[in-house]
Amino acid sequence: MKREYTVIDLFSGAGGLSQGFLQAGFKVLAGIDFDEAALKTYAHNIVGAKALKEDLFQEEVAINNIAKELGNTSLDVIIAGPPCQGFSLTGSRDINDTRNKLYLAVVHAVDYFKPKVFLIENVPGMATLYKGKVKEQIINTFEDMGYNVSVTDKPLLAADYGVPQFRKRMFFVGFRKDLNLEKFVFPKPILDEDSYIGTAAAISDLPSLEFDLGSPVAEYSSNPKSDYQALMRKGALKLYNHVGTNHTDEVKWVISQVPEGGNYKDLPPGVGDSRKFNEAWTRYHSQRPSKTIDTGHRNHFHYKWNRVPTVRENARLQSFPDRFEFLGTKTQQNRQVGNAVPPLFAKKIGEIIPSILKLIKDMEKA
Repeated sequence: MKREYTVIDLFSGAGGLSQGFLQAGFKVLAGIDFDEAALKTYAHNIVGAKALKEDLFQEEVAINNIAKELGNTSLDVIIAGPPCQGFSLTGSRDINDTRNKLYLAVVHAVDYFKPKVFLIENVPGMATLYKGKVKEQIINTFEDMGYNVSVTDKPLLAADYGVPQFRKRMFFVGFRKDLNLEKFVFPKPILDEDSYIGTAAAISDLPSLEFDLGSPVAEYSSNPKSDYQALMRKGALKLYNHVGTNHTDEVKWVISQVPEGGNYKDLPPGVGDSRKFNEAWTRYHSQRPSKTIDTGHRNHFHYKWNRVPTVRENARLQSFPDRFEFLGTKTQQNRQVGNAVPPLFAKKIGEIIPSILKLIKDMEKA
């Protein structure tokens, strides 16, 4: 019988990392976060996993509560995407600074549970913060705890791994030293600039919402138009979260002035002078991956229609399958999507780990 390795997800949000590890064949035991709306979405979608509301600022209490929930269940892997706010650019540069407590929760959880493997995802800036001292301290902390730690040489680009989005992230992966794996080799890209999945290939099958705003639960209006769309629609019986924003005619007209692939700098003179534009105001290009999906929903425009993308369109660009339904208000849903690790991104990294653990076990038996 194939071994199912167990995982808990710290700072799980709606469950992007968990979804990716599920797809990679892991058994996800629990997602831990403090955002109630995100946890409702997590519980609704990550089947078989517990959605635990814990304040990871209070890491000792939180870890003890997690341990009680897990009981005697063996834990193989801890995955985490701690918020980056802890690494403030001002004040103390000590990793033990109280503002870094959210990150320290991961350190203490790994120290408590001693999983075979841990994985941490974060923004690229962490690698160069304080001239690389933060990265160095993170590695040293886990090395002292008995782990061999590997870090991406440079930020990994989600588009290289089949996600239709230019999203860069760095990863730390640690294997317990008694497993005798000195270095984890991160997966090589499966796509390049000539084969990236563009936004049209990702979302062109979804209703245009040109004449109505749609509904939270709807029917598909066309067949998949690409392999990626077919993959995202696999197992989905309904179309969730595809609801448009009710723009005024003036806003629609201003959006119409932004060319495909362009931004607010391309607006004609005098257009939008009464508004304060964010430089992120960008219209997607149909043949290119999207910009990084963020937690707002008014920074980017559909490549064709004069509106901001729906929650479902952004979820598609994040590689969430269509059967994954986001709960809460639209603002909460957009935050959940933007904060998530793209599941396909997580899957590509996660699916390497079981084969390594199996190989180590087989070598021990030999």
